[in-house]
Amino acid sequence: MARIAGVDLPNSKRIDIALTYIYGIGPVLSKNIIEETQIDPSIRVKDLTDEQLNKLQKAVEKYPVEGELRSQVSQNIKRLISIGAYRGIRHRRGMPVRGQRTRTNARSRKGSKRTVGISRKK
Repeated sequence: MARIAGVDLPNSKRIDIALTYIYGIGPVLSKNIIEETQIDPSIRVKDLTDEQLNKLQKAVEKYPVEGELRSQVSQNIKRLISIGAYRGIRHRRGMPVRGQRTRTNARSRKGSKRTVGISRKK
């Protein structure tokens, strides 16, 4: 099993799909990395040579991924909260941040409905 950036890539997947299992690498960045390393995108992870794995590892290290990227995102959110920006207030309240409607919908962000007055059966 190939391990890149602390993530075990699934052996049976194509390399262009397997790279997207790394946090911070999507389909476009995966395609760019594969073009940069000149590896066939249809090759399976289990068929990669050690040389190809080293090339991929070096290419992925150029980008912020996994823990580094997660900490950047959390620092950005903390900054928005600390300066009292509108987006920071929405983060603090656990509400949608990017302008979605909240009168209906937004249940995944707001949590389950809280009833007032009567207690409902669970």
